[in-house]
Amino acid sequence: MAKSYTAKDIQILEGLDAVRMRPGMYIGSTGSRGLHHLIWEIVDNAIDEASNGFASEISVTLKKDGSCEVSDNGRGVPTDIHPQLGVSAVEVVYTQLHAGGKFDNKTYQYSGGLHGVGASVVNALSEWMVVDVYQNYSHYQIRFESVEDKKTGKVISGRPVDHLQRLGGTSKRGTTVCFKPDSRVFEDVNFQGDLVRRRLRELAYLNGGVRFIFVDERVKDKDARRVEYKFDGGLTDFVQFLNQDKNTITAPIAFEAKRDDTLVRVAIQYTDSYTENVYSFVNNVPTGEGGTHETGFKSAVTKAFNDYARRTGVLKEKDNNLSGDDFREGMTAVIYAGVRKPQFEGQTKGRLGNTEVKPIVEAICLEQLSLYLDDLKHQETAQMILEKAVKAARVREAARKARDVARQKNQLEAAPLVGKLSSCTGRNPRENELFIVEGDSAGGSAKQGRDRRFQAILPLRGKPLNAEKKRLDQVLANEEFRSIITALGTGIGEDFDITHLKYDRVIILSDADQDGAHIRAILLTFFFRYMKELVTEGHVYIGMPPLYKAAKGSETIYCYDDKELPAALKKLGRGYTLQRYKGLGEMNPEQLWETTMNPNGRRMMQVSIEDFAEADRRITILMGDKVEPRREYISEYADFNKEDHFVPVTGQEK
Repeated sequence: MAKSYTAKDIQILEGLDAVRMRPGMYIGSTGSRGLHHLIWEIVDNAIDEASNGFASEISVTLKKDGSCEVSDNGRGVPTDIHPQLGVSAVEVVYTQLHAGGKFDNKTYQYSGGLHGVGASVVNALSEWMVVDVYQNYSHYQIRFESVEDKKTGKVISGRPVDHLQRLGGTSKRGTTVCFKPDSRVFEDVNFQGDLVRRRLRELAYLNGGVRFIFVDERVKDKDARRVEYKFDGGLTDFVQFLNQDKNTITAPIAFEAKRDDTLVRVAIQYTDSYTENVYSFVNNVPTGEGGTHETGFKSAVTKAFNDYARRTGVLKEKDNNLSGDDFREGMTAVIYAGVRKPQFEGQTKGRLGNTEVKPIVEAICLEQLSLYLDDLKHQETAQMILEKAVKAARVREAARKARDVARQKNQLEAAPLVGKLSSCTGRNPRENELFIVEGDSAGGSAKQGRDRRFQAILPLRGKPLNAEKKRLDQVLANEEFRSIITALGTGIGEDFDITHLKYDRVIILSDADQDGAHIRAILLTFFFRYMKELVTEGHVYIGMPPLYKAAKGSETIYCYDDKELPAALKKLGRGYTLQRYKGLGEMNPEQLWETTMNPNGRRMMQVSIEDFAEADRRITILMGDKVEPRREYISEYADFNKEDHFVPVTGQEK
């Protein structure tokens, strides 16, 4: 008999209850990214004060009790009584989902955050929050708490303990918000100090002249607790920082202009590398997936340089235009767009969707770049960029021919991969996974131990090239990379199309030694430089085979790190045998399946990118040509047991 469905089954969530019921809708997830999103929302409010000229200093403090405090010296949240609700505006801002000063564009020209939702969402997902406002020579305070109803067990979110109180007089001005994330909501409530510090540094570059202060009271070393950032050069300083470990070939090209209420700031600098690095932001929000502002910028670059090439005779009338990829080879660019009413695609705001922004950004960039190129002072730089683009076009043509060869099934797909790629029988890409395995020995075990229905195996017979130091045509000439490209089916470079991906999970499986770590680094560098979407869409994983096999009689315990070993040995008691795996090849097919490939028991690390700019910088340091930055990095981070040591490419165990 079907269960009845009537009006009483319709649930109404009041106030902040909806946030607590479905936090992912508001902050993306309840994992690390969502946790730190709480900080960004409060910081966004402070930056709105700064970027609109009302504040000059913002500080973030991570406290020992697990709370976070964000302060600014702006105007302070209004403390007067709201005409409709009859309580202070401070209480309204932190308890009402759609309340704030960001809707009419009168209070703030450009604003980030969740547009009137952010402050109240942070309150809803915190154990407690204390807001101090320093305004009109008075100090006001209000405290909110999320408490559990003893009768119903339901958590009442973010309720004020009392109304706003005046605590006394002060000459200070601004707002201080201190909150403690609720462990009943988040998987882990420990903030990552290095992640917060890096984001504040980035914001300092984006908001030139504003001082950002970061304090981590949890750090034992007093000298390392506090750091300040203030960059008067703004985006120019930013691109120079991004390129500090690369060989630059031009000075920064920077400009700023405003049209139809849209503000555009751009800084560009060229290096001798073979890849482009374009980072875009809208109202301080990183847009890692690009959007209309980035599209407008790229269109302008292509047109401006092609027009200049024809004016100077580098391109003749019969010559075809060079592609945008040619002009962006070796380019590091930061694009900032101030948009009155930004429309972000997806709750994580990864892509700008405003169609009206593209022609504005394109027009501004085309005008400014044309003025720069026609200036006699910049002729040497302009010619250098053109020469690099012409060389890139030749390489692109060589790469195109290599890709054409790669498409010929009998030459690339059939011949080299016969006996190498062991494909699966399943034809649903969403269920299939590809193991890229180090060595023929481990590859043989993986082929025998796998589930043929959805698991494919591609053994690597040697180390692939370091893609950081090679052009695309050189990458395509490498047999190992050609095999990977063919197996994945996505193409590469301008032909890359993730909709043709044959495997939902691409799993790097290598030994737990230096060679294995090097192979992982090489493959991750390749994916980051030439198949970045593979990583950003969550398709790349690192297999985690066990380090030890402890056995006694019929009982066997696998330990995946040194921390697990003592407990396993204690459980087995005396008379155990212990095997330390030196490589995957030491495992027989059954052991490899049981420990590393079986979806019901294996451990894997999903690779993600939290900070694109920092990821690029770290890959340049570790995989680039310059030795000294790499030596300094290794010297600083030699203790890899230290927290926050691996910053740019992070993962979550699956």
